[in-house]
Amino acid sequence: MDYKEQVEQVVSTAQFGDLIEFTYPIGYSHWGVFDGDGYIIHFSVADESQAMSKFRNCLQTIFPFCGDLMIGETKISRQLLSEVNVPKGACVSVSNNQHDLEPSPVYEIRKRRDALLDKVYTYKLFTHNCEHFATFVRSGKAMCNQIPGKPKNKECVESTELFSFLEPSR
Repeated sequence: MDYKEQVEQVVSTAQFGDLIEFTYPIGYSHWGVFDGDGYIIHFSVADESQAMSKFRNCLQTIFPFCGDLMIGETKISRQLLSEVNVPKGACVSVSNNQHDLEPSPVYEIRKRRDALLDKVYTYKLFTHNCEHFATFVRSGKAMCNQIPGKPKNKECVESTELFSFLEPSR
């Protein structure tokens, strides 16, 4: 199945709050949370000028598997799944079973999403990345299972605390 068909399948089957995984050919993934109507929320490149956009595209031509996050700050964005910038050969799927976490009730997921949308962060590969963000929005705990040599299904307290700081009071 080609990438466009994968996107169509995810959009037609995903439920609000599902974890969306973009698997890249070199073995790591980009993560987001399905937000309904074909949209996801995820770490993306913060606002950039047209010149910076051209530079990033050139850089990705040279280093095609580095993704958008190689330069600049990241911003929590709501974007159509079909418009997420991925390298050639990427796959997309609903991946709710990759973490040992219970999903929160929908109202809590919405609260986290609303508190974090449009916030700008410095991307930190090991302690504050897109997978930390997606798992936090879905469950209230930031977790990343794709870091080599790190234990799987272990909460990253630093990232959970950083995201929780912006959550509205309960």
